[in-house]
Amino acid sequence: MSKTQKALARFRQNPKNVRYDELESLLLKLGFVIRQGTGSHSVFILRGKPPLTIPKRKPFVSEVYVKLVLKFLDEIGLDEDDR
Repeated sequence: MSKTQKALARFRQNPKNVRYDELESLLLKLGFVIRQGTGSHSVFILRGKPPLTIPKRKPFVSEVYVKLVLKFLDEIGLDEDDR
């Protein structure tokens, strides 16, 4: 099991305890590009897919956004082999 797969499993197991930096790192490893504005949100873009907007709430991301990211990754069938 790779680090990416372990991180996804941990996020699924406890979505309330995910740090923004961990989520950002995972999405960047999966091929997303980050577009940061001057506001409090980051927009993650994957070519040909709708953007994901995540608030930069620290230290932990709200459970709703973690579940949104996990659902999005499941829907598009993206894992580290698809990079």
